[in-house]
Amino acid sequence: MSFTRVLTLLLLLACAAAPAAAQTALPLWPSGAPGALGTAPEDVPTLTPYLPPAGKANGTAVVVFPGGGYAHLATDHEGTKVAEWLNSLGVAAFVVKYRLGPKYHHPVMLHDGQRAVRTVRARAREWGVNPDRIGVIGFSAGGHMASSVGTHFDAGNTSATDPVERVSSRPDFMMLIYPVITMQDAYTHAGSKQNLLGDKPDPDLVWLMSNELQVTPRTPPTFLVHATTDPVVPVENSLLFYKALHEAGVPVEMHLYETGPHGFGLAQGFPKLASWPALAADWMRGRGLLGS
Repeated sequence: MSFTRVLTLLLLLACAAAPAAAQTALPLWPSGAPGALGTAPEDVPTLTPYLPPAGKANGTAVVVFPGGGYAHLATDHEGTKVAEWLNSLGVAAFVVKYRLGPKYHHPVMLHDGQRAVRTVRARAREWGVNPDRIGVIGFSAGGHMASSVGTHFDAGNTSATDPVERVSSRPDFMMLIYPVITMQDAYTHAGSKQNLLGDKPDPDLVWLMSNELQVTPRTPPTFLVHATTDPVVPVENSLLFYKALHEAGVPVEMHLYETGPHGFGLAQGFPKLASWPALAADWMRGRGLLGS
C-alpha cells in the first residue's frame, strides 16, 4: 500500500476520533425556499459548513449530497463523516439537506442542489474557498443529485437582486459514489425515480433526468466508484455515465469493486472497499485540488 493511501486511512481513523467543527445549518433561501409547502424542517433546505483549520485549508470545497432514495437522508455516514474526511484533506465541506419525496418532486431537488453550489461560490471569500475549485460529491440518490447539478447547470442571472443567483451553479468536479444516474427502467432505482418524478412521469421528464443522456463536453471531470454486485443501484448506472463522459471527452476515472454492498459510505468496516477514499484523494491531488 502506498504512503498516500496509508496516510489517508490514518486520517480517516483520526476523523472518527475527532469530529470536525460544524457551523450552524444555514437555510439555502433565508426568506423561504421557492415552492415550499410549509415551514417545517422538511420544507427548509439547508447547507451546513465544515471548515478545515485555516493552516490546513487548501481552498478547495466540496458540496456533499447524502443519499436515501429521495425519501430520507443518510446524513451521518454519507454526510458528516464525509465532511470530516474532506476536512482531513484540507478541503472545506458543505453538507446539504435537500427536500424529499413524496412531498416534493422535480425540479425542487435540482433547485436545492444548484442553490447549494451557488451559495458556496457566492460566499467563497468568506469561507476561504477558491470559487473555481468547488466540487460535488454524492452517494446513491445523492449521486443523482450531484450528477444532476453537474449536467443541468447555468451561468447565473447577472441581473438578479439576490447575489447568490448571480453566480454559476456549475461544479468544477464531481465524485459519484454508487450513484443513481439513470431514470430509464432497465437500470434505475425504482424508489428514487418514484420519489423524484412521481408515480407516472412524462417520458420527456424521464429522459431529462437520466443524466447519462445529458452529458456534454462541459460536464465537469468526474470520479466514479461502484461495487459490481450492488443489489440496490445497478452498477450499470456508473457504467453508462462513464461511457457518456468518455465519449464527450470529459476526464473521468472509475473504480469498480468485484463485490460489495450498497451504501458503504467511506467503507469503514468494509476492508475490500476501503481503498476508495485514498483513490479519490489521489484523483483530487492529480487535478491540483489538494495543493502541493
